Amino acid sequence: MRITPSHLYVEAVIRDYLWLPGTPRRASRQDRRLAASLYEQAVPLPAVHAALMLAAARRTLRSSHLMPLPPIRTLHYFLPVIEEILHNPPEPGYVEYLAGKLKPFASQKTALLGER
Repeated sequence: MRITPSHLYVEAVIRDYLWLPGTPRRASRQDRRLAASLYEQAVPLPAVHAALMLAAARRTLRSSHLMPLPPIRTLHYFLPVIEEILHNPPEPGYVEYLAGKLKPFASQKTALLGER
């Protein structure tokens, strides 16, 4: 089997998506179709990655006094933030900063999934 650039792109998007706190354990067919569509639209992978980190950070790092938000059920949730990032890219280093802030929450998700 030949691994195509589109396959690598889709797998990278899905890997980032599933790593995030508040996202499902598995990607749906619709998630994979959307990732493939983003590839076909030539949406840069760094922009998708930035949008995933930004949206997850906004949800995860919000005030603990606020009501918890329901889990994210689909990659489609991130489309408005992808559009936002395409029009207003973050400062250099900011996405890595957010990923570092999210890492403990992602690790907690991984640990909880391992217990099941």
